[in-house]
Amino acid sequence: MEFNLEEYIMHHVVNSHEWYLPFLKPIHLPEFLSLHGLMLLFCAAFLIVIFCILYRKKQDVPTGLTNLLETFVLFIRDEISIACLGKNDGRKMAPVFCTLFFFILGLNLMGLIPLFSTATANVNVTGALAFITLCFMILGGIYKNGIGGFFKAFMPPGVPWPILILLVPIEFLGLFIKAFALMIRLFANMLAGHIVIFALLGLTVVVGVAALPTVGLAVFIGVLEVFVAVLQAYIFTLLSAMFIAQTYHPEH
Repeated sequence: MEFNLEEYIMHHVVNSHEWYLPFLKPIHLPEFLSLHGLMLLFCAAFLIVIFCILYRKKQDVPTGLTNLLETFVLFIRDEISIACLGKNDGRKMAPVFCTLFFFILGLNLMGLIPLFSTATANVNVTGALAFITLCFMILGGIYKNGIGGFFKAFMPPGVPWPILILLVPIEFLGLFIKAFALMIRLFANMLAGHIVIFALLGLTVVVGVAALPTVGLAVFIGVLEVFVAVLQAYIFTLLSAMFIAQTYHPEH
């Protein structure tokens, strides 16, 4: 049978109802559960085990895993949540941003393990994550400032009313554009890296021994993908905090 590189690549990046394990027969998933949906459940269970069982909250001097987790949590709370939303709202929203960061990070890193699949390379998953941010932008802004205050934020003071007729719809549409940008940024970055890695590995099958140097390049990109996994989780969390802050505190 002729090797189809395109089919090989798409098989490893698209969602399906079959879970292909190394050296084993594929596991057929039920209709209500897709492969990326299974990855979401695995990641959620993994985070529950880490924070509810392995994390030692009562340690006087945090060490090991507890110290590592607290470093990330404090950074997200102080440098992202409080820095964007202020001390009062920042402390309240810190659990939300910590959840977003660790969940996205977990999904990104799972995709680098051959046993699993990259759920964040699915636009539906990143769209759902971006929708959570959008809900906080709209509903949180209304809760914080009232309906009148929320829509008043789209009308900068001192702007002539003829310009407001054009400006207000653009500003309101900007809410959805920001959420759309969050969705596409995470999806495209995670999908592109995996396509490049599988394309390089597939060349060794298509070309043969002459393409063996591409394996080293694929390994290098794989290591780089670890950095990208952390970076994209950070960027998504930071931008979410900035976008939510704009609706919570429009005067700034």
